[in-house]
Amino acid sequence: MAITDDGPIAQQFPLGPQWPVMDPFLFAAHHHDDYPPGDGQLAPARSLVGRQIGSDFSGRDGWSMYHGSRVPGFPQHPHRGFETITHVRCGLVDHADSMGATARFGQGDTQWMTAGSGIQHSEMFPLVDEAADNPLEMFQIWLNLPAADKMVDPYFTMMWRETTPVVTTIDGQGATTEITVIAGRLDGVHASSPPPNSWASRPEGDVAVWHLEMGNNAGWELPAAHGPDTRRVLYLYGGSTVSIAPSASGASIAGVLSAGTGAVIDARQPLTLQAESGGASIVILQGRPLGEPVAQRGPFVMNTQEQLMQAFEDYRTTEFGGWPWPGPDPHHGNRSERFAIHADGNEEIPTSVAG
Repeated sequence: MAITDDGPIAQQFPLGPQWPVMDPFLFAAHHHDDYPPGDGQLAPARSLVGRQIGSDFSGRDGWSMYHGSRVPGFPQHPHRGFETITHVRCGLVDHADSMGATARFGQGDTQWMTAGSGIQHSEMFPLVDEAADNPLEMFQIWLNLPAADKMVDPYFTMMWRETTPVVTTIDGQGATTEITVIAGRLDGVHASSPPPNSWASRPEGDVAVWHLEMGNNAGWELPAAHGPDTRRVLYLYGGSTVSIAPSASGASIAGVLSAGTGAVIDARQPLTLQAESGGASIVILQGRPLGEPVAQRGPFVMNTQEQLMQAFEDYRTTEFGGWPWPGPDPHHGNRSERFAIHADGNEEIPTSVAG
């Protein structure tokens, strides 16, 4: 569902499993699953009877299998014409793709993948701990590609927790706000570089993705965006009530959001966010609109219906390079380390682990 901005604090909306977005974003989802201990083969050590295996979004007992049959997650599926940003707050994700690349990441890491001309990938959630629960919390965000870049070669960048900047502020009352800078810049801090063909790699895109953890009664000033056409959407997905008001002295416009609510907010001026006693967990998406036509059907996002039909035909005939893995849901066993192996064979591990 798309939303429009028609005021400084406008069009509040409830947050469901999928969150409303604005151009240049296409999709946003928050997954929070309290998975039980694993069974030694990365699957839940619980009965799956009563679940619709292959399409389980039930949240039964606090978790879903999604499209997984044994290991939860999203087995082999295609994409074309946009990017996926997968930020994992806790838990692990096993990635595999049609280029032969693979990874295990999580616990604060982000994978940013440009689907471009077409890729198949899988995202499985291995339950590696057999003695304790395996909670997973992750956000997946789809960012549109400019028309000129929709058919670039597929590519992914790893943004490991160890090198992801976090801005910590303390207000006048001593309350703390921590902002994880996944994309964009904030208070002179720059996020890791996105893939080279991303709209986020262009200064005029003014793209930012920030995750906020506000302490009890914390206040924080959100600076104005860099471009006059930039849009912002704030998602208050956890905690308590947050008030939002222009920081300028004498400003009269203000608004209040309750947990489980999102809103379009004014990007043209600084805004003061004030949490109540329960603190607040927030995601902010920011970007200058592409302003291009969108033709979307499922996993493909192009600019025209003709391009969309061509995407389906190309996938039918080429399978975007095929699937080099023995099954649709590959995983990396019980190994504990995080890593990535790119299509060129280059292996990457988080900096602190590397030395």
